[in-house]
Amino acid sequence: MTDTPASPPAADENMLIAERRSKLAALRGKGVAFPNDFRRCDYAGDLQAEYADAERWDAPALEASGRRVAVAGRLMAKRVMGKAAFAHLQDMSGRIQVFLQANVLGEAYEAFKGWDIGDIVGVVGGMTRTKTGELSVRAERLRLLTKSLRPLPDKFHGLADVEQRYRMRYVDLVMNPEAREVFVKRSRIVAEIRRWLDARRFLEVETPMMHYIPGGATARPFVTHHNALDIDLYLRVAPELYLKRLVVGGLERVYEINRNFRNEGVSTRHNPEFTMLELYEAYATYTDVMDLTEAMIRDVAATVCGGTRMHWEGRDIDLGPAFRRWRLEEAVREHNPQISEADCRDREALARHCVSLGIHVKPAYGWGKLLLEIFEKTVEAGLLQPTFITHYPVEVSPLARESDSEPGITDRFELFIGGKEMANGFSELNDPEDQKRRFLDQVAAKEGGDDEAMHYDADYIRALEYGLPPTGGLGVGIDRLVMLLTGSASIRDVLLFPYMRPET
Repeated sequence: MTDTPASPPAADENMLIAERRSKLAALRGKGVAFPNDFRRCDYAGDLQAEYADAERWDAPALEASGRRVAVAGRLMAKRVMGKAAFAHLQDMSGRIQVFLQANVLGEAYEAFKGWDIGDIVGVVGGMTRTKTGELSVRAERLRLLTKSLRPLPDKFHGLADVEQRYRMRYVDLVMNPEAREVFVKRSRIVAEIRRWLDARRFLEVETPMMHYIPGGATARPFVTHHNALDIDLYLRVAPELYLKRLVVGGLERVYEINRNFRNEGVSTRHNPEFTMLELYEAYATYTDVMDLTEAMIRDVAATVCGGTRMHWEGRDIDLGPAFRRWRLEEAVREHNPQISEADCRDREALARHCVSLGIHVKPAYGWGKLLLEIFEKTVEAGLLQPTFITHYPVEVSPLARESDSEPGITDRFELFIGGKEMANGFSELNDPEDQKRRFLDQVAAKEGGDDEAMHYDADYIRALEYGLPPTGGLGVGIDRLVMLLTGSASIRDVLLFPYMRPET
């Protein structure tokens, strides 16, 4: 069967909308225009799977089975040939053909001839297979459930541009099976992460999304106002400090799949609101958390994608082999041979290297911040295969535990895949006096002009004073992980409703 284009390319859309509104007015004149008494019992994809064996389930076998089904979905194609017609219905599971006959349907058949592509239709009937071998529902009853007032795009050209796909995701999902598959897979990825963690005695929790003090990450927050209390609140940049309060309270393995909000730019990697997995495990170190991160990502990929080999942005990535573990200083020196081992702790030497690389150096930056800037400029984009970068400076890790053997360095890692940061984890700082000093350092940095520096959180210090066990923590960017596992180039491709400027 050849699909009818969703709307003639040259047709005036306003005229088509006016015509459809006229049809709706006629429906209103006959009674209920939007009926709600049809009950769908069967899904197109389930029927296609059940009767996939065309040799076993030929037309005589299907008709002899006596199976009657009730399907419903959007009318995506129709072809009327006198006293008989064919249509394609699409539901969340897929498509199925409907065979319609005037002598069976009577007035409903005449009404069907005036229905439009995009209308929502319910069909009851038996199963058959056409001469071309296509599984079909032989319609015995037919209902128009929702009149579509706007024509769908031409199926051969889709939406006019990518931005329209994001802005009108509801149309994109109707017209683009690949887009639907991405979001179905995203749901399965999140569900599998939950299953994986639940099986290891982690407890899923929920923490506030509006905070008195923004904390848990170095980021600019969004500010809102509570009218009844007459106070400003902040949309959370991370749930970290609340989750660690729960570990203090004895919930020793907790996680949250949460929405975070950061007042930052929009790019192929960034959206002002995004989804993170954060988890905390008492009596675990950052190396334990690295092991957990690697195993979880590998297992989720194998379960949801059927394997560990991915193709992303033109590159082959394999999640199967052991992930590389590489010290930050070593990575910087390998990519910048002019930087000596001594230079890595020398603020002035690193500042000179930054200038030569075109990196802006602020007076408040210490050697740790400058070392990270050089890493981000020269190393990060080249980390294609899964790589844990470890041993970050204290200066850029205000919540991580300082190494017992290396002053100025923390027990921290970040995971990079395909040149993008995927995860961040560390042994948590559980010394309340050290944490207090670092918060004060962050306050000084904020007063010095660092908009992303953290605030001082006195209640969190009080919680630590009750005693936080040795704990390992992890944050995984769900959106970027979905990008990897679906082969999507932009974060907008894996967000149902990405941030867009308002239409003018």
